Order: sequence, then C-alpha cells, then structure tokens
Amino acid sequence: MKKIPLEIIALSHSVTQSHSFAVVLGEVDGTRRLPIVIGGFEAQAIAVALDNMKPSRPLTHDLMKTICDTFAVELDHVFISKLKDGIFFSTLIFTNGEQSYELDSRTSDALALAVRFECPIFVAETILQEAGVDAELGEEQNESELEEKIEELTANVSAPPSSASNFGNMSLDELNEELDAAIENEDYERAARIRDELKKRGK
Repeated sequence: MKKIPLEIIALSHSVTQSHSFAVVLGEVDGTRRLPIVIGGFEAQAIAVALDNMKPSRPLTHDLMKTICDTFAVELDHVFISKLKDGIFFSTLIFTNGEQSYELDSRTSDALALAVRFECPIFVAETILQEAGVDAELGEEQNESELEEKIEELTANVSAPPSSASNFGNMSLDELNEELDAAIENEDYERAARIRDELKKRGK
C-alpha cells in the first residue's frame, strides 16, 4: 500500500455551522489537499499544540506525550489507513528503539498526537484519490472546491450553540485579555478563535 506524506495546512470551520471543524492536510510533495471532519474538543487539542498554547493543566494528548517521554517511547508516524462510510481510520506506530507497536486510533486523536511528537503523517494513496481535492486547479477554484468539500463533510455534524463574542469589534488589549481568560478557563476553542482574529490584524 503506497503511503503519501502529509502535513497540517489549516484548521477550518464551517461557514454555515460555526462549531463544525475540519483539519486540512496537504500533500508534502504534491498539490492535493485532504479535509477531515473533527469534533470541537479535537480541534481545540490540535489548535493548542499548533499555536504553542500552554494550558494550566495538561490535556489528554499532552499527558500521553509525557507518559511516552517518561518511558522512552516515540511516536514514529501516523498512518491514515482506511476510509469507510465517510469515517477515516488511523494507526499509530510507536517505537522504543528496539520494537515497534501499532495501535488503532481515531484520526483526530492521531493528528493531535502527531503535532505534539512532531512526527510524520501518512495517508494511503487510495484515500487521497477518493477524498482529496487537487490544488492544481488554481487558487480560487481550489479554495472554492475545498470549502464545498468541507461544507459537505460537516453538513451532518451537530454542535452546541455558540456563545462567542464579536471579536471584530474588540480592541487589541481586549482581545489579549480575552485570550488570557480563555486559556485560564481551558476554553481552547474560544482561544483559537481569538488567535485567528489577532493573526488577521497581524499581531
């Protein structure tokens, strides 16, 4: 089975459903993109690691990383191995330097761990052919197709109503205060949205 290396390109949320998320993976040596629907908690877990946020208490994936470090076990790579009924299945390949171990995992958890271990992510070629979007179509067309793909994937994902503030009307000081409060309260989804707003302003 041919394995294609991927990297995390972005986290996206549905325009029509604000609490539906997709992590967008990009082909390392190519132009294809693979959007995968994930839950809000998993999106938080990935965003925390990508943005180098420091939660007051370790998240589950941080704890697992600490346990592996303690016992000298490394996550060698993540393999997205199967797609069935719209659900992606993944395998974690761990090693202690002498032996390798394969464990089944939800793809969202596998990606959250991959970010923390800074390990490679692979996908089966057949899956990329079936569920991927080709960026060679041109930037505008590709963005449109990718957005449509994400909307299609998140169409049936439900979530609790949003209580997010209108960050666009806040000053930079207010945003930074809100960011600190969100991290302190371990509301990492809100923190990620505030970080997005700060990035838009170049701060």
